[in-house]
Amino acid sequence: MRTEVTPALRLSSLSIVFPAHNEVDNLEPLVAEASHVAPRLANRHEIIVVDDGSTDGTGELADELSHDYSGVRVVRNWPNRGYGGALKAGFAAATGEWVFFTDGDRQFRLDELPDFVAASRHADLVIGYRIRRSDPPHRLLNAWLYKRFIRALFGLKVRDIDCAYKLIRRSVLNVASLESEGALISAELLIKATRMGCRIVELGVHHYPRTAGCQSGASLKVILRMFREVRALHGRIRSFEGRVPVEAADFDAEKVA
Repeated sequence: MRTEVTPALRLSSLSIVFPAHNEVDNLEPLVAEASHVAPRLANRHEIIVVDDGSTDGTGELADELSHDYSGVRVVRNWPNRGYGGALKAGFAAATGEWVFFTDGDRQFRLDELPDFVAASRHADLVIGYRIRRSDPPHRLLNAWLYKRFIRALFGLKVRDIDCAYKLIRRSVLNVASLESEGALISAELLIKATRMGCRIVELGVHHYPRTAGCQSGASLKVILRMFREVRALHGRIRSFEGRVPVEAADFDAEKVA
C-alpha cells in the first residue's frame, strides 16, 4: 500500500525534472502521470522537461505539452550536453523547495513518489534503489563494476548510485555545485552530499523494461566521458570536503541560494 500524503506531509513546493533525449514516444504519458500525482504531494508544483538536443520531435512535443498541462516548462540544451548537463539545466531552472528527478524513458512510475515525500521529513535526500533492475545482462555487469569502482575510490556506500529516482532538498543542490556533464552526475551528487553531512534515506522502487526509444547509457562514448569526469572529480573532492560547515539539518534554501 502506498503512503497517503496528508496535508501535514505535503511539501510546500516541488519541482519535477525530466531529462529527455529523443523520448518523443515516452514524454506525453510521463507528463500526464506527473500532472496527476504532483498536486497531491505539494502546495505548489512545476514540471520541467529538459530537451537535451533531441532530434526526434521531443522538443516540439514538450512545447505542446506546456500548453496542454499547467505548470509544465521546457528547458532546451542545444547541442546535446549529456545526462549530467541535462540534469544541471533542470536543477538550475527549478524553483521548488524540493527537486525530484527521474528519466524520460518511463522505466519508473511516479505512484511511488508519495513514499519519498513522506520520508523527506527526516532526510535531505531520498534516493531510490531498484528492487529488481530490468536491464540486459551487460548493463547489470557494468553497474556492478561501476558501483565497486566508485566505492573504492570515494568510499560511497549506497545501494544504487545511478537509480534515476531521487528527491532532493534544493538547498543541497545549491551548495553542491555539481560539475559533471555526463553519467557521473549522480555519483558526484551523492559523494558531495555525504561529505556535507546530509541525511540520506534509501527506498526501494520498481524498475520496468523500456518499451520505447533507445538506451544510450552504456555507449563507449558515455563510458569514456565518465572516466574522464571521475579523474577530475577525484582531484576536486579534497578541496570540496569541509567547504560547507553546515549541518544538513540546518540547510535552508534562503540561506544558501
